[in-house]
Amino acid sequence: MLNILVCVKQVPDVNLVKIDPVTGSLIRAGVPAILNPLDANALEAGVRIKEQYGGTVTAITMGPDQAAEALRECLAAGADRAVLLSDRAFANADTLATSYVIVTAAKLLGEFDLIFCGKESLDGATGQMASQLAERFDASQLSSVLSVLSVDEEKKTVVAERELAGGVETALSTLPCLMTVEKTKLRPRIPNLKSWKASRTAQILRYHSQTIPGIDPEQIGDPGSPTKVPRTYPPEKGPGGEMIREGSAVKDVEKLLGLLADKL
Repeated sequence: MLNILVCVKQVPDVNLVKIDPVTGSLIRAGVPAILNPLDANALEAGVRIKEQYGGTVTAITMGPDQAAEALRECLAAGADRAVLLSDRAFANADTLATSYVIVTAAKLLGEFDLIFCGKESLDGATGQMASQLAERFDASQLSSVLSVLSVDEEKKTVVAERELAGGVETALSTLPCLMTVEKTKLRPRIPNLKSWKASRTAQILRYHSQTIPGIDPEQIGDPGSPTKVPRTYPPEKGPGGEMIREGSAVKDVEKLLGLLADKL
């Protein structure tokens, strides 16, 4: 039986987020929080593996108490258990500190054969978490996975299709393996009413800094985060461009060259 971990994140709907031009802070008031869409694809990959080979899917996230709602979405879509890592001490964490907390807590739940992640989050979009998690789990890594073709528990191997710039690659990797997935072939399922209702009352396992044995306070939250963002600001709008429509390609080029000459 495979032990599968899916790392997810609750993010603000970036289509509705605005930045305060004075403070440089995100204006979150009235902005709904959602399950990171690419993490939903990762969850679908994990659930499909469970359905085909058997096993248990655990969804884990680090965030405030409201992040439990994202975990309930995971439970509704096929996860068997959910883990919330929530503590003020975890605040202001960069990817290095976040990966440390997730792996330290996850190891309390046993050894995982497969770990799935979305390739990036909508809010940060650094794409760094997967590699850091793989390193901390001492796992092999496959990125840009389109589909998992086979898993052999006895040989401890996994075969997957990966999307490359020039095509598709079939890759063999050893377990444990962490995979980031593409959304092309892993469209998230829509939970049925029974699953959704069950997720509303399902128990969510919660950890904080005092209930994770051996956690180093210097590696969590702000102290454990070497990446510092002093200020966030929206890009400044430059002057509008000029459309050249002179009636023919020759006249368009002549017009463009004239404009360039005026700039010299």
